[in-house]
Amino acid sequence: MNENAPDPALYDYHPYKDRQKIVWPGGKTCAVWVAPNLEYYEIDPPTNPHRKPWARPHPDVVGYSYRDHSNRVSHWRMADVMEQHGFPGSVSLSVALCQHHPEVVADGAARGWEFFSHGIYNTRYSYGMDVAQERAIIEDSIRTVREATGQTIRGWLAPALTHTPRTLDLLAEYGLDYTCDLYHDDQLQEVKVTSGKLASIPYSLEVNDHYGFNVYGMSGREYADCLIRQFERLASEGEYSGTVMCIPLHGYLIGQPHRIGPFAEALRHIAADPRCWQAKAGEIVDAWRDRANNPSPHVEGKR
Repeated sequence: MNENAPDPALYDYHPYKDRQKIVWPGGKTCAVWVAPNLEYYEIDPPTNPHRKPWARPHPDVVGYSYRDHSNRVSHWRMADVMEQHGFPGSVSLSVALCQHHPEVVADGAARGWEFFSHGIYNTRYSYGMDVAQERAIIEDSIRTVREATGQTIRGWLAPALTHTPRTLDLLAEYGLDYTCDLYHDDQLQEVKVTSGKLASIPYSLEVNDHYGFNVYGMSGREYADCLIRQFERLASEGEYSGTVMCIPLHGYLIGQPHRIGPFAEALRHIAADPRCWQAKAGEIVDAWRDRANNPSPHVEGKR
């Protein structure tokens, strides 16, 4: 072990048991936001020397067409269930989708969803980019989403979760409010950036449907039960200081016919709980910053 390894200094350390109290609007204890990943995967993308875009040799017809199910069928199945139970989407968007399948983006906008950037394509990675290339992606994201939806993006989930050492600083420089790329907490935290402000909003790998189905091998019902148990614990702990639960989704996974029913049951359960605040990512960031400017006493207790 290298005892002299430097702390990366991405954020300050705050023990969970002794933090400033957060009370969400209406006295809710857990802010729940749903993050549909509306993505576009290239069938034969350029190769990044740091990482292969497909596990199989490409052009990968199977990988491409499997994911394209989202944009043809399962987006609508997923979105209708979310809407039925009152959950707005905060969209992790491959912004090239605005050109490839504008109908999908238009549907999300018509439902009142919030859009943030997931890069241009989910098959192009940030590894090895110079600063000009990274700036171009951020600027393209801001411009493309604004032209397609009228919205100015406030958040970022890096394409395939890939970064450079300067990514977080650039996001703050361009005025973005939040990143989904840090998985270190169940409450919002400040990110240390060279200028401006950037919040880390809890996203999730543990209850991400990609991990649930493709990594952990869950059935649809097991995944739905996982969502309920995640919410129940966070809502209970949120009585001390408000917590955040993110449900990251991919239509081609959760929107399959055999999975959508249990998922709908989980959303029904969570939405019916009076401790749940159904919110968009930007609303959660705004409420958290408002409470940071009007602080409550620190609390200590058993969570």
